[in-house]
Amino acid sequence: MVISRLIGGLGNQMFQYAAGRSLAIANNCQLKLDLSWFNEFQTYKYQLNLFNVKAEIASADEVSQFVGSYPRLARLFRKGIGVGKKSYYMERDFSFDEGFYDRTSPVYLDGYWQSWKYSDPYIEQIKEELMLSSPPTGGNVELAKRIAEVNSVSIHIRRGDYVTNRTANRVHGFVGGEYYKEALRRIRDCIPTPYYLVFSDDLEWARRNLGLVDNVIFVDHNRGTSSYEDMRMMSLCQHHIIANSSFSWWAAYLGYHPGKHVLYPAKWFATSAKDISSLCPPGWIRVGVEAHK
Repeated sequence: MVISRLIGGLGNQMFQYAAGRSLAIANNCQLKLDLSWFNEFQTYKYQLNLFNVKAEIASADEVSQFVGSYPRLARLFRKGIGVGKKSYYMERDFSFDEGFYDRTSPVYLDGYWQSWKYSDPYIEQIKEELMLSSPPTGGNVELAKRIAEVNSVSIHIRRGDYVTNRTANRVHGFVGGEYYKEALRRIRDCIPTPYYLVFSDDLEWARRNLGLVDNVIFVDHNRGTSSYEDMRMMSLCQHHIIANSSFSWWAAYLGYHPGKHVLYPAKWFATSAKDISSLCPPGWIRVGVEAHK
């Protein structure tokens, strides 16, 4: 059995599922998900139940076999000394862990696992399981048709907590308008008659600053509990300009257009302390501008 601890928003949950499921496939065993973080923190909700995931929810007894009766203390201890015992596998740092597939069942995974390399050996299966289980409805039906008719380019802009939340601003920070200007310039150089679909938690900023007037839709109807539909609509686009966000990373990664161009910010974090060289697949285009607060 592999248990993957889920924390954070939808994009983070998808990374943690993909790594855990891939390791479970490699070990020919079952994947279970530890959802205890969502009971403790109300910032985000568990959303993988909307997808075709192949996993059960781990019970408190199953989790305690790995983390003990005091999980927070166990994590602090293991974070302080390193990886800890073999069956409790804590992510060492942001870059891909070359020893990941040396882990054997039973194992508990604790980390973000944000690299395409964790799921690459089983990528087609993982992509199928991370497709939404229900079809689009409402305005998304017509939007999907429009996306298929044009040279569609998704643009994701995340400001929100990256601007207003002190911790999120310190860790990530908003990438700034210059990143989007440069990414748009590059798209225009390689895509004939691009048609833009803008997704953002701050569409007013996008309207004021992107300079897009023609061939553009500012997608504003997927809000609240249906925000995951933005990911589906983005994934349908042929090309992508993503934010420093796991949400749009997965939208671009799930996209099946064979000749897709994906542009991403070189400054994924507000500081250069973390190695992002294994974050994105080969062929994605790194746009090198500095992050802005």
